[in-house]
Amino acid sequence: MKLVLMTKPTFFVEEDKILATLFDEGLDDLHLYKPGSAPMYAERLLTLLPDDYHRRIYVHDHYYLKNEYGLAGIHIDSADKPLPDRYKGKFTRTCMNLDLLKAAKKKAEYVMLKYIFHSQSEPDADQTFNYEDLHEASRRGLIDKHVYALGGMNLENVRVAKDLGFGGVVICGDLWNRFDIHNQQDYRNLLNHFEKLRKTIE
Repeated sequence: MKLVLMTKPTFFVEEDKILATLFDEGLDDLHLYKPGSAPMYAERLLTLLPDDYHRRIYVHDHYYLKNEYGLAGIHIDSADKPLPDRYKGKFTRTCMNLDLLKAAKKKAEYVMLKYIFHSQSEPDADQTFNYEDLHEASRRGLIDKHVYALGGMNLENVRVAKDLGFGGVVICGDLWNRFDIHNQQDYRNLLNHFEKLRKTIE
């Protein structure tokens, strides 16, 4: 089972150090998600990260960064939105509907099935699936190694996702809520929690 991290929507001072350490500690993929930000800030962050980690990063916008920095690929925030014109390379998708999941998986490296549980980074985002629906989707083979669980992932819910057969989990609020980007420099608490998450999915 893969462990994937979504960045905080905003940039912050310690970000490159934290991300590099998380890669060192076993992070599989990183999704660079900075909605509404100028591309120069993403370029700066990528420049600060070791080149070896670039091939494990997917970008959610400013797709030219994929080729410029040798990134893993791009992310499409919809189950059926077409790829950019002439794009060739790896991509991932977000899907919020089980009926669209089969088509969304075609050619994608993996699909993030969103709002599995109540989101910890989007307070107004409630889960949109019940356990019975997910169990049936797993039984039918819709949920497999190419589908990653997104939304409300924490130590307890990661175990549920693993039992349902998800190929990976996407962590966001459960990790970032353990570090105050405005007042902290010590991120050991965040790293300790990441280690617990990593051991849970082994």
